[in-house]
This record gives sequence, C-alpha cells and structure tokens, in this order.
Amino acid sequence: MLVNRLERGRYFDSVALMRVSQRISGLAGVEAAALMIGSPSNKALLREAGLLAPEGEGATANDLVIAVRGGGAEAAIEAALRLLVDNTAPSSLPTARSLHGARDLLPAANLALISVPGEFAAQEARKALARGLHVLIFSDNVPIEEEIALKKLAAEKSLLVMGPDCGTALIAGAPIAFANVVPRGDVGIVSASGTGLQEVSTLVARLGGGVSHGIGVGGRDLDERVGGLATLAAIDALDRDAGTARIVLVSKPPSPRVAARVRERLKASRKPSVVCFMGESTLRAAAEAIMQKKLPWPDRPSLPRMAGKIKGLYCGGTLCAEAAQIVGGRGEFMDLGGDEFTRGRPHPMIEPELRNEWLRKALADSSVGAILVDVVLGFGSHEDPAGVLAREDLSRKPVIASVTGTEGDPQRYSRQVATLKDAGVIVAPSNAHAAELAASLVA
Repeated sequence: MLVNRLERGRYFDSVALMRVSQRISGLAGVEAAALMIGSPSNKALLREAGLLAPEGEGATANDLVIAVRGGGAEAAIEAALRLLVDNTAPSSLPTARSLHGARDLLPAANLALISVPGEFAAQEARKALARGLHVLIFSDNVPIEEEIALKKLAAEKSLLVMGPDCGTALIAGAPIAFANVVPRGDVGIVSASGTGLQEVSTLVARLGGGVSHGIGVGGRDLDERVGGLATLAAIDALDRDAGTARIVLVSKPPSPRVAARVRERLKASRKPSVVCFMGESTLRAAAEAIMQKKLPWPDRPSLPRMAGKIKGLYCGGTLCAEAAQIVGGRGEFMDLGGDEFTRGRPHPMIEPELRNEWLRKALADSSVGAILVDVVLGFGSHEDPAGVLAREDLSRKPVIASVTGTEGDPQRYSRQVATLKDAGVIVAPSNAHAAELAASLVA
C-alpha cells in the first residue's frame, strides 16, 4: 500500500523532515517512508525509491509530500503530521517571509545563509548579493556553472560567496551550521572542507589559540573550473583583517594550477601561512605548524601487531580521506556522510545510528582487525554521538576514535571522551593520531 499526503504551501527544513522520516520509518507496518519538499529533484528521488504516488506527482516546490509504503501507511502519515507540529513550536526570534522582509528586520546584517533546495539556491544568492550581502550557501546540488557565475558576481561587488555545500563557518566568533565553540584569536582559516575546518579550529583551540574567522568556500572551489575564486577572495579578506595575524588553508587535493595560484597569493601576504592540501599534510600538522606547538598524546597505548584489515567508519568526509591516506592499502574506509548513504536520511553527524549498523557488521567480521571512527561535536551534530557508539559491545576488538570538539561545545569534549573510554575505546587526540596508531598495528 503506497500513500502520498500532499500538504500545500508548507515548507520545512530538510533536516527536520529527515528526522521525522526516520521516526515514522520505524513504526509498525511501515516498509519505507520519506518526507520531502516537492521540488523536481526530490520527486525524482521519491520516484526512484518507489515512494511517489499520483498525488505526489502534482507537488510543487512550495508543497510537502509525505510518502509512506506499507500496511501502516495511514497511521504513519498522521504520526508524521503530529511530529511536524512539534517541530514548529513558536520562537522568540524575528521571522520574515522574504529576503527583503528579513533585511528590513535586520538592516545591519551583512550575511545571508541560503539553505533551500539546490535548484533554487543560486536565485536566492543573487538576490542577497544584489542587496550587498555576503552569502553562505549551505545548499548542495547547485550546478557548477551557477557557482562560477555567483563567485564572479561577488568579486565584482567585493563580496564573498561561501559554498555551495558549505557546511561550516566561523565568522567573527559566530559558529554557522556545523561548527564548534572555539575562542576568538588571531588564526584565520580558509577551508574547502567542513570537517577539515572543524578539526583544525578545535585543535588550534586545544593548543591554546583562537580563531578570528573560519571561512568555508565549498568543496569545489579549488577545482580547475572554479579556479579558487572564493579561496582567493577569502585570503584577501583575512589579509585586510586587523584581527588576523596568521592564515591556514585547508583543502582536499586541488587542481595543480589553482594550487599554484593560491600558494603564490599566500606568499604575497605579509602574514605567515600554512597550507594543508590533503595527501601532502595532515590537519593536525597544520594546526601544530600555525601554533608552533606539538599536540601531545601522553597515554598513547602500545598495542601488539595484528592480523586483518583496518575498517574505517567515518561521519566526516575529509577525516575519512585523511585516515585512509595514512593507513594506506591495509585499510577499508567508508564515508557514511556520502550521498549514497544519506539519500533520504539524515547525515550521520546528525543521526549517528546509521553508523552503528555498519559497526555491528565490522565487529562481527573476522577479517577486520581494528576499527577507526570519528566523533564530531558542535552545533548541528547529535547531542551524544559517543553515547550512540557506546550502545554496541566495543570490547570485541580494538576500536580507535578521535573526537573533534571543545569543552565549549554542547556535547562537551571531556564528557564524550570519557564515554568512549568507559566503553573500551582508545581515544586519540586527533584524527591523524588515531590513523597513525591504526597504521602501526598493521605495518
């Protein structure tokens, strides 16, 4: 039995919809369920999943589709509607129905955060740029041609476009999206990676430093086609900023030509800088270099060599890539935040139960000798990710973890570390430390 309920003129944040989808998917009689705004791309996803009925085909980008398959479909839809009401409790924050109205309410604002379906993000970003606002585009699935055009337009207006698919920023001490509570300081960070920015900023904090601004530029910015437009603009901005004394650049492997251009721009700055291109350096090394301190691991355990492979189960894509680079061919790594795992489901930093399914398989797999995991704290992340991991019996084989976060985060760094250690997990002071320990077990 397939039922679609169409709610006209109702828009909800995708994260809220994913959480409700997950709740009703576990109800009796439900085979599959999804709540999505009726944009063309979302309807294509529903159709591919066998969840789009004729009623849902008529949805527009202003409508909500509640799709349920199974004998309990009608009851599940009613439960979804109740959960949506719970998610729309009144807020004391000012609200507006348009960018124009928001600007009237906050005339001093200079930044717009765009979080709408990807096919509409560029249109909203242009509106913001036209009003003299810097733009952070949280949305993904924005065509690269639109990204290039937006960043060129921003350059003409001496504005900055962060993103698309920019999941993390720290602007003048304000954490945006998935970010951590770090002290203000004189280290400016430009990052084409969300978890890369989180790891470096939190390590800088734990080494006694602070961050002036953490500017996310989107994962494609150092692509040959985009040419590092936002990265170069961000370096210019940090160069002009009186509160920034030193600069860190973080990126997955960039285009060689763009990498050379960015390095030349940093050399022209009077401020010292550190470049961390994944594969050439580690995030820990970047934090240590900019702070000129080493991150200690006084209780690093001495473990015997082991047979079997290292299984990496990661929520953060850059952390996964870094660990895979360090461990090399004796490891098998899964970025559980990848599109193939998150289609219609919350990102595992929001709902880490997704990883537990794979963790149970790895613990039972005789070919796996040890397991590597990351735990990412901060705003937007699950309230107790270590507690979710600790639900499993982690004593069956070595589990090595790193925790990206600070004491100021809602989950509190020390509390998460203690939870993991109580469950028998080896907790390293950084993701690179964790991967290096794992590599030493199979070297």
